[in-house]
Amino acid sequence: MKKGIHPDYNKTTVTCVCGNVFETRSTRKEIKVEICSKCHPFMTGQQKIMDTAGRVEKFRQKYANVGQNKKDKKS
Repeated sequence: MKKGIHPDYNKTTVTCVCGNVFETRSTRKEIKVEICSKCHPFMTGQQKIMDTAGRVEKFRQKYANVGQNKKDKKS
């Protein structure tokens, strides 16, 4: 490796919005993230639905009776 062209590789503090703080190594001194392994839905197994303007509720109301209509027609 050539000397003087590579950035310094130091210990870094990573801070998440959820409050989780951990150390790693990076060329930056401090990193702030919005989501980490402690709060990510894939890692925690908990799904968070971000409902803007009630779209999820509108969808549930629209398709609430879809399966029931097929049962009524067969009878």
